[in-house]
Amino acid sequence: MDSLQIWVIVGVAMLIAELLSVTFVFLFLSVGAFVTALLSYMGLTPTVNSQLFCFSVISVLSLLALRKPLLQFSRRKNKTLEYSEYIGDKATVVQSIPPDGEGKVFYRGTEWIALSRKGHPIAMGSSVVIKKLDGIKLIVSDTEIETVE
Repeated sequence: MDSLQIWVIVGVAMLIAELLSVTFVFLFLSVGAFVTALLSYMGLTPTVNSQLFCFSVISVLSLLALRKPLLQFSRRKNKTLEYSEYIGDKATVVQSIPPDGEGKVFYRGTEWIALSRKGHPIAMGSSVVIKKLDGIKLIVSDTEIETVE
């Protein structure tokens, strides 16, 4: 097996490892392996030592240059995946919501844990507006308080 095939196999293995880990580290090792395979194919790295050197340098440089922007892009993309379809909908309080605790609201045929958005107590039977979804909890605001503010 020649060095081109070995570097392509290493590159594919690193891509598979990246898919399993999602850390954006193996991706750059894969880039280094594929570029080294290309350089080996072109005859620019004839020895194993030169190939290992190129692999190391390319992997480290691409890691240092591109990992942070990719992580920021990934985080920014994940923030937009929140459920926004609930925001602005109305629900009915079925268990009063204390200023610093949890209550329950009835929304879309089921009861949800709810927290008061501004720390105001909300009485049972009140109508509330959903302001945010925090995991499995709804952050709500009393409709009467909303109209006053």
